[in-house]
Amino acid sequence: MKGKKILLGITGGIAAYKIAFLIRLLKKEEAEVKCIMTSASCDFISPLTIATLSENPVFIDFWNHKDGVWTNHVDLGLWPDLFLIAPLTANTLAKLANGYCDNLLTATYLSAKCPVFIAPAMDLDMYIHPTTVQNITTLVSYGVNVFPAEDGFLASGLLGKGRMTEPEDLVLRLSEFFQVKNELKGQKFLVTAGPTYEHIDPVRFIGNHSTGKMGYAIVEELIKRGAEVILVSGPTNIKLNHPSLKTVKITTADEMLLEVKKYWSDCTFGVFSAAVADYKPEVVEEQKIKKKEEEIVLKLVKNPDVLGWAGKNKTTKQFLVGFALETNDAIQNATRKIEAKNLDLIILNSLENEGAGFGYDTNRVTLISKQNQVVEFPLKSKKELAKDIVKILSLQK
Repeated sequence: MKGKKILLGITGGIAAYKIAFLIRLLKKEEAEVKCIMTSASCDFISPLTIATLSENPVFIDFWNHKDGVWTNHVDLGLWPDLFLIAPLTANTLAKLANGYCDNLLTATYLSAKCPVFIAPAMDLDMYIHPTTVQNITTLVSYGVNVFPAEDGFLASGLLGKGRMTEPEDLVLRLSEFFQVKNELKGQKFLVTAGPTYEHIDPVRFIGNHSTGKMGYAIVEELIKRGAEVILVSGPTNIKLNHPSLKTVKITTADEMLLEVKKYWSDCTFGVFSAAVADYKPEVVEEQKIKKKEEEIVLKLVKNPDVLGWAGKNKTTKQFLVGFALETNDAIQNATRKIEAKNLDLIILNSLENEGAGFGYDTNRVTLISKQNQVVEFPLKSKKELAKDIVKILSLQK
């Protein structure tokens, strides 16, 4: 972190007392630190303490009440390599999520051109309240990076989730960010994610239980490492926004293939994690099917093979990754797909593993290369697994 410019936003929570130690650690790593404090945070830690430790003046108001000099929030937003807001209270969180701009910190956030990180800290009931959860989700959709609150003893005397991530961990995670953020700069990825829905009639469809969590986690990690990503996504509730991301929403396998054909030739890497339906109804009814007969016969026909098409049209300069979800003979079935679809790597999920597969926040996968190298990963969060997968991909550039 030597020479990195860190802008630190401090809001009015009891965890603000930890910021003195955080600044010391950042300075020890030879980072340059400037701080913006809300007026409420001054009740928890002295601006003099912050200024002394950071070796820079502290910014609190839009203008200096002594000499009348204006504090330029636009310049502040352009200055840093990274903007960290810690601790982030529920109040300021709500302001950031909804675009409120009533103090210097929120104005600078809206002007910031650098990556933004937040470290929420509040009482456990506040942290799990649906409003707080939604506000954090909103910021994540804007590309803000979150250090989730941790479990432990809280100022209220309660025990639960709400503690700010400890300063040592914050510095470690920020250091990791700077180490990897440009690792994939200049690389263009095509990622597919989520399910496809195949229409039966105007209100019914054939689908699967894919949520898109694994694919979207991979996209987030790719962006963190500097990659440009085109995401072709089936129906999912997950939202991501970032200047380096182009998202194309589709519903059916035919629509996905159309978009893949449009973008694949311009990409160096393909990560096809979507759960594409193998079959679709031969006839899609124009009107809703009425419940009249005791039974109906639905004739299905094969869908186009999206991954197979990408493999057939892959150049020697492209690297293609497929996903396989198996219920039996997993390794054998996945290995056959590598050759059949001209893949460089396949990532195998098995529904036989508890905590893995559709809908879970965790996953357990096996990576198999076309050279028949096998790497097994233990059960872990999909976000952590995405880091492992992207690290392997970064070695192929």
